[in-house]
Amino acid sequence: MKITKLAKGISLKRPLEGGNEEQLKIVRQVLADVRAQGDSAIRTYTEKWDGFAPDNLRVTKAEIEEGVRAIDAQLFADLTEAAHNIRVYHEQQKRSGYRLELADGSWLGQRITALDAVGLYVPGGTAAYPSSVLMNVIPAQVAGVKRIVITSPAGRDGKLPAGVLAAAHILGVEEVYKIGGAQAIAALAYGTETIQAVDKITGPGNIYVALAKREVFGEVAIDMIAGPSEIAVIADETAFADEVAADLLSQAEHDKMACAILVTTSEQLAHDVALEVERQLATLPREEVARASIENFGAIYIAETMSDAVEAINSLAPEHLEIVTKNAEAVAEQVRHAGGIFIGRYSSEPVGDYFAGTNHVLPTNSTARFASGLNVDDFVKKSSIVYYTEKTWAMNAPKIARLARMEGLEGHARAVESRGWEKE
Repeated sequence: MKITKLAKGISLKRPLEGGNEEQLKIVRQVLADVRAQGDSAIRTYTEKWDGFAPDNLRVTKAEIEEGVRAIDAQLFADLTEAAHNIRVYHEQQKRSGYRLELADGSWLGQRITALDAVGLYVPGGTAAYPSSVLMNVIPAQVAGVKRIVITSPAGRDGKLPAGVLAAAHILGVEEVYKIGGAQAIAALAYGTETIQAVDKITGPGNIYVALAKREVFGEVAIDMIAGPSEIAVIADETAFADEVAADLLSQAEHDKMACAILVTTSEQLAHDVALEVERQLATLPREEVARASIENFGAIYIAETMSDAVEAINSLAPEHLEIVTKNAEAVAEQVRHAGGIFIGRYSSEPVGDYFAGTNHVLPTNSTARFASGLNVDDFVKKSSIVYYTEKTWAMNAPKIARLARMEGLEGHARAVESRGWEKE
């Protein structure tokens, strides 16, 4: 890894791949075809891109049970415990509406209600991501969403990974479809003969999924357009080089565009971590991917002071931030911008990815400056409520009318003035 002195203006922003005109053209064609032809278009595209022709788009109860039987018993128990931890954490995010009492019986309020239906996209095919099921479904359930739909591309055998099916079973989600890509996003947004449309779509995917989500936004809500993963680590001389290197590689192995950055006040640690990264890369199964990430988007910066290191992190606004220093909690208090913060030696990033209970769907590419990770609030909406009595209306109607006329909206003024006398 490259080692340099910390300077202002460092960035983890990457030129995101994809999204060119040809890809966008394909996505728009898929969306149009599914909207017009429904299930027929989904079957056509699934056979074309996923290599099988589905008779039934929906996963049967027997297929889910088969997936549960296929998964190792200990893994099933681990998934169940992780689901419990995630639910406990997200239960703390639930909020109630409020009612603000005014004079004379008038009141204002806010009502918080869950979305009716959400769709979760789970990447699939050759890989399995049961953790994505847990992280997306559970906050929706805690919010009170009644209908939760999972779509995921099946392998060429027409089956979804056992882990994904087991996670759905643990959470009690029965509406699961074996479709992926832009056609799955289209089905969730527009509906087909088999799949009823939802109100919001969440979950990660490839560039075609990301583009499709962007295109249907407005027809439905979406969570975010996530970029490649990233990690930043603040460390001092108390950190262990092999552990820091392993944590950097835990994100580098995700994607060739992933970003891994160490900011340290220890020059010795910087050099030790660089050597450790190279040593560990040699035995990493996803070495090719991780090496490309490290070579293109990995860096080690040496800061003069811890304050300088924290300032750099607040500029980077990373998706994941680990703090491995003396007084790590005090350092964490100074951090303003990070998707997820992992404090201390034993809180490595994968702890949050899988088990602790925090959500691993986090803002990337410096968007932690203004965005939050997936949470219960993403699955609710807020309605404002006004109740004015006649007395409160009479006291305020002239003020409201004057404000309306100031903006040239006579109809607004007349609407508020039209009340207040007995009508036959």
